[in-house]
Amino acid sequence: MASGKNLSPNDVARLSMSSRTVHADDGIAAHRAVAPAMHVSTTFRYADDPSKLMPEDNIDPLAPNDSHVYSRHSAPNCARLEAVLSSILGGPSITYSSGLSAFHAMLVRINPRRIAIGDGYHGCHAVIKVLARLTGLKQLPLDCDPSELGPGDVVHVETPLNPVGEARDLQFYADKARKAGAYLTVDATFAPPPLLDPFAFGADVIMHSGTKYFGGHSDMLCGVLAVRPGLDWIGDLRGDRAVIGSVMGSFEGWLGLRSLRTLELRVMRQSATATALVSWLASQVGDSSSAVGAVVERVQHASLQPEASQEGSWLRKQMPRGYGPVFAIMLKDEDTARRLPSRLRLFHHATSLGGVESLIEWRAMSDSTVDKRLMRLSIGVEALEDLQEDLRQGFESLRSS
Repeated sequence: MASGKNLSPNDVARLSMSSRTVHADDGIAAHRAVAPAMHVSTTFRYADDPSKLMPEDNIDPLAPNDSHVYSRHSAPNCARLEAVLSSILGGPSITYSSGLSAFHAMLVRINPRRIAIGDGYHGCHAVIKVLARLTGLKQLPLDCDPSELGPGDVVHVETPLNPVGEARDLQFYADKARKAGAYLTVDATFAPPPLLDPFAFGADVIMHSGTKYFGGHSDMLCGVLAVRPGLDWIGDLRGDRAVIGSVMGSFEGWLGLRSLRTLELRVMRQSATATALVSWLASQVGDSSSAVGAVVERVQHASLQPEASQEGSWLRKQMPRGYGPVFAIMLKDEDTARRLPSRLRLFHHATSLGGVESLIEWRAMSDSTVDKRLMRLSIGVEALEDLQEDLRQGFESLRSS
């Protein structure tokens, strides 16, 4: 195997995911610094030699793999970020200014007449409403009959599902999409690598809100699309992105690259901690003698789905390394749900998810469609015993008041 920045694509492909998050962009680096430099320039000098002036081309002989013209098209930090994402997602990847920008770009490229979509992130439904005004895009239920879909339409699956963290069977929906000649697009924000590989189960496009786990520190906005190998869309997506202007900033690209280095370490710990907390909470639901049972009606998470305990089930095949760091609890009344965050010391009451800090959100604050008793929890990297004690004392406080 070659070493350092001379790693070939085949060398990189043989590395583990953690190693690829650190080395998949080595071949792009134009300097010897170990940590990526922060490039914020929006424009780049053309060649000094008049004979080498080529419209829309600007190859730097000192950095042939890191050459750029204008940051609306490409820039150093985002190029390196996209190289790592392409490696760990398993298909050519492109970044955007936000997750919703990525979802919008995906639908603009496909331009379907119909989209089958279920519950999930309300922002995606808002994007569909915008496109419906422009193109007449028709929204159908996710579990509509395949005969209602046609070639070029979209079946869009979010798994695990926002805000409850329950998983959906991707192979089932891939088969449905193929039967209709439609595309399967998957929002896998709640299960980034190493938890889920949607391409292995028939996805054509993977979408992520990179703001969440790819960013991982609650300090950047980012959207990502990864396209199934063999689906030649990246050129179109890049062209559309340059025209619409939904490119992410260079500083955010640098933050994303920094964060991806520890993606597997963070996500595996967060997922394991969340699953342990879910098990602890679920074991007390219905036991009114416990503080948890006194106020919690239901816990929802992929680890509690029946298929999680069935050997060889679709869920265990789809998520063999863990079930994700987000789950939901349904409290017994709205007033208790509204008050719970104020009784916690470690969980921040805030929207979003995926950061190193644990968050809890009375979900009605940002999504008017959900039950007002529902709390969404995003688990960070704190110790399990500390988070468990924080929740226990919070529930005890509510029971005593």
